[in-house]
Amino acid sequence: MTQTDQADLDEFSPYPPIADYGFLSDCEVSALIAPGGSVEWMCLPRLDDPSVFGAMLDRDAGWFKFGPADMSVPADRRYLAGTMVLETVWDCGEGWLIVRDCLLMGPWRHQYPQRAGHRRPPTDYDAEHTLLRTVRCTNGAVQLVMDCHPAFDYGRRREQWNYTERGFNQVTVRTAGLDIELALTSDIRIGIEGPSAQARTLLREGDNRFCALSWGGDAPPEDFEEANQRLLWTAHHWRHWLARGRLPDHRWRAHLTRSALTLKGLAYAPTGAIAAAATTSLPETPKGERNWDYRYSWIRDATFALWGLFTLGFEWEANDYFAFIADILERDHDDLQIVYKIDGSKDLDEHVLDHLHGYQGARPVRIGNAAYAQRQNDVWGAVVDSLYLHTKSRDWLDDRVWRMARQQVERALLHWREPDCGIWEIRGEPKHFTSSKMMCWVALDRGARLARIREDAEAAEQWQAAADEIHADICANAVDERGVFCQHYDTTALDASLLLMPLVRFLPADDKRIRDTVLAIGEELSIDGLICRYRTNETDDGLRGHEGTFTICSFWMVSALIEIGEFQQARDLCEKVLSYASPLLLYGEQIDPRSGRHLGNFPQAFTHLALINAVMHVVRHEQQAARRALAPDATIAPAISTLD
Repeated sequence: MTQTDQADLDEFSPYPPIADYGFLSDCEVSALIAPGGSVEWMCLPRLDDPSVFGAMLDRDAGWFKFGPADMSVPADRRYLAGTMVLETVWDCGEGWLIVRDCLLMGPWRHQYPQRAGHRRPPTDYDAEHTLLRTVRCTNGAVQLVMDCHPAFDYGRRREQWNYTERGFNQVTVRTAGLDIELALTSDIRIGIEGPSAQARTLLREGDNRFCALSWGGDAPPEDFEEANQRLLWTAHHWRHWLARGRLPDHRWRAHLTRSALTLKGLAYAPTGAIAAAATTSLPETPKGERNWDYRYSWIRDATFALWGLFTLGFEWEANDYFAFIADILERDHDDLQIVYKIDGSKDLDEHVLDHLHGYQGARPVRIGNAAYAQRQNDVWGAVVDSLYLHTKSRDWLDDRVWRMARQQVERALLHWREPDCGIWEIRGEPKHFTSSKMMCWVALDRGARLARIREDAEAAEQWQAAADEIHADICANAVDERGVFCQHYDTTALDASLLLMPLVRFLPADDKRIRDTVLAIGEELSIDGLICRYRTNETDDGLRGHEGTFTICSFWMVSALIEIGEFQQARDLCEKVLSYASPLLLYGEQIDPRSGRHLGNFPQAFTHLALINAVMHVVRHEQQAARRALAPDATIAPAISTLD
């Protein structure tokens, strides 16, 4: 596709830009709201279940509009500071409206564990299974419209609404076989038009209204006063949660705050899992085939998730996520997948939804993810490094963690010589990917460290010897004539995953090969300063077309530049990548460096984890430099916390 074709597509597309969506969560369900006030992506009763509102992937696959009539561009949008409550302000010419949207959180309400479905320890709060939308007219007069049009099972099923005993103020709809009943409650009179529940009313200055979409049998608000109180309770919950963190007093604190809230929003509270993203099949290439389902939990994210959560002071969330990983390790230790559903189940068979148009026509639309069956040898390194981070946070190594560590170290020891599909899950021929070998080295290296903590000298000696063997193999087979580490053993192509080498301490940051690799990736895999994961014309990934720059790779570059001492370059790049954030400080998977448009699934957990890593590298370097300036003769310990 030419740039002119893409410009025409964007100009006439009915789909909003990916970055313009707002993200809501109650830690069980998520919703994406277009700037025009329509919920265009929401899956029930979990975020990896079939969609009820799917207009993000097909304009006829369900939506929930709430806002002024005949308008689609608001005057302003923001989150209430420190919350997941989205506020949209409308200048309607003759009047102004303020709409607030949230997925309600409330006090813990379960009495019996078997009914709650939670595997993690109960907290003081819980999802209320209600999407609440309130509106206030601040001056003038504005015509308000509501149109709730669910389309169950990814738009394949539509059902009829029915009135309840509350008359015009409540309707319900149920779909057979999916065991989902929706109740729409409002202080606006609701009418039924086919599969839509609709309402309209004239609001004048000082008027307030609400509507609440609930499921699972939870009681909706009775009136606006109750609705507003529950919204304020939800805002208080998010601010109370955020207050437990340790976020630095820095100009980039807002980015860290939104990233922390986004990661919490992508967490599934009953199991502790963190979904990679809230969506499926948002394209990495406009109108292309690089469309995947990311509503699942990848094991490789564990190290970054634990590091980010521990760094920002969210130990409870780190513990819950570790518990999710530990449950899987105990069950599947000899047959570990690289990705699981957020309830821990294993079946992620991939299917194509041919009936959906796809975002801006990008097809196929996929659900499930066939990568679950791939061999990706980096998984053992991610697991053992996570066990090591967990142990460091406690200063002891219990029998359960030690048993899991031994199992995964032995798996890495058994398979590290074999080719795999790599960190990027290529669908071409398996290769001896350098990053996979490196993570096998991490498994043996961290395993040896754990063995020393355990005072198992025999295991420590054996595993350290194996780690040294892997290390030597990589250095002998993955370095080109320039002294630069390459993507795999049979190529001289570069790969941005090798920016992790200094972060996992594969070699010292001042080793010439590390420095040359980082700088070569910065020069040869960058477009307008942003980093691609690899060149698609050099890597057989089994797919056609090109893709945008991978935002996680740009943030990895920031961290790697700090490690090799290129502080100003790192700070400049971090500033640049942060400037590409969405208006609500969210990130998709990729960025088109020429237009700045976000590509891929949204919001992307891995990107926000890499942002935390990069920003904290810069912040800690600045703090260290400030201390040196104030006490130039003092000995100051390094301030950079890494993934080792």
